[in-house]
Amino acid sequence: MINTLITSKTRIKLLLKFFLNPDTSAYLRGLSDEFGESTNSIRLELNRLEGANMIHSEFEGNKKIFKVNKRHPFYNDVNQIVKKYLGIDVIVNNIIKGLGTPQFLYLTGDLAKGKESHLIDLILVGNINKTYLIDIVRKTEKLVSKKISYLIYSEEEYQNKEIQKDNLLLIWSREI
Repeated sequence: MINTLITSKTRIKLLLKFFLNPDTSAYLRGLSDEFGESTNSIRLELNRLEGANMIHSEFEGNKKIFKVNKRHPFYNDVNQIVKKYLGIDVIVNNIIKGLGTPQFLYLTGDLAKGKESHLIDLILVGNINKTYLIDIVRKTEKLVSKKISYLIYSEEEYQNKEIQKDNLLLIWSREI
């Protein structure tokens, strides 16, 4: 769907990169390597997004680092569109209902880093109904046309586990 609204594949990749995880920052050559595209095509789209004030940049040494502008009036809207495009809204709506007493749902892996992927990696924390989870994941995979991988931790395990929490993107919390 987003492909018909936004015809530039590079722009879609940049929107995913910056709007899915707002703490992401990147520079031109790194994006070129990550996307496997020329620096010119990426620079053109970065300039457009920066001109629209959707991203901003600052220099760190000789590198121009780009970040999303969280204060842009459309930030929340674009963030929601990106989540819908990836199927995260469907995952949250389908998986959380009947799951038991989850405390947190994290996105990890490539998607949490803002990279497009056909695999959705999740970490669920809390008392989880595993039978329900297995059934609903199978159904949700068909809806979002992506494979879903997950790890389950009790709250105690999660607190004691050596997990790289900087690679986690919180997408649902009981407190929210």
